[in-house]
Amino acid sequence: MQTSPRSTVVGGVRLAAVVVTMGTRPRELAALLESLAAQTTPPSRIVVVGQGARLSILPPGVEGIELPANVGLPAGRNVGLARLRTHGDIDVVMYLDDDGLLPDPDTADKVRDAFLADPALGIISFRIADESGVTQRRHVPRLSARDPLRASRVTTFLGGGNAVRMTVVDQTGDWPDVFFWAHEETDVAWRALDAGWRIDYRPDILLQHPRTSPDRHPLYYRMNARNRVWLARRHLPAVLVPIYVGVWVLVTLVRRPPVAGLRAWIGGFVEGCRSPCGPRRPIRWRTVWTMTRLGRPPIV
Repeated sequence: MQTSPRSTVVGGVRLAAVVVTMGTRPRELAALLESLAAQTTPPSRIVVVGQGARLSILPPGVEGIELPANVGLPAGRNVGLARLRTHGDIDVVMYLDDDGLLPDPDTADKVRDAFLADPALGIISFRIADESGVTQRRHVPRLSARDPLRASRVTTFLGGGNAVRMTVVDQTGDWPDVFFWAHEETDVAWRALDAGWRIDYRPDILLQHPRTSPDRHPLYYRMNARNRVWLARRHLPAVLVPIYVGVWVLVTLVRRPPVAGLRAWIGGFVEGCRSPCGPRRPIRWRTVWTMTRLGRPPIV
């Protein structure tokens, strides 16, 4: 494991990056780390968290943490976040998928400039596109996704490529470990919005990522159903909980998942209703109105 030097201030914003990996994509991880090193002004600190896997030799200055088991994406990010907190010298953290790539060498500078220019900006959602430049519908964090090149304020963000101000984390808390995977970004986003922070979708800040389909395995359906119910139970005013859950039941049925996927979805839905999901802290009605004005009321 290597350790990096203390962070330096660039443009008034001290920037770090956290990457969580299961060790199954060493070539892609190496390419991502190369693209971070190739930034015009690289992040001051980079932490790679291995989930139940040995990490290959990391480039100089990159910190590595090896966990004995896969604890899930949110918990893995929290481990990286805890390492960054050891010196308390970071203002903004980028979270990146281990098979992503930053093709623009000015990405880090764009992130710094955005947070420096807007003190109310809490989170940036990057645009995710495949090698041909195509952005999938699910990678545009708003209901109107016809133009993925249009920047806007949004009510959630993409977990594979984003940047979060450390003050947001300090005020609202870490990633929700209990989620393991799926919709943990929305949990963070709703807490940030309720605390008065802005979330921007920035299509000019690009993470290149292989084209994939999340519904290729039953786990997607289970986690998707369970965590949506948990979102509602944790954060919505009581009257909106059945509306939000009911809408997503209808959406799932309209999408007509395969039989195996539907069984997994039902199991996840039941688990979401019955199992503990962490503390309940409903967002304020003012936040509900803000989300509605932004085009995505918290019922869909």
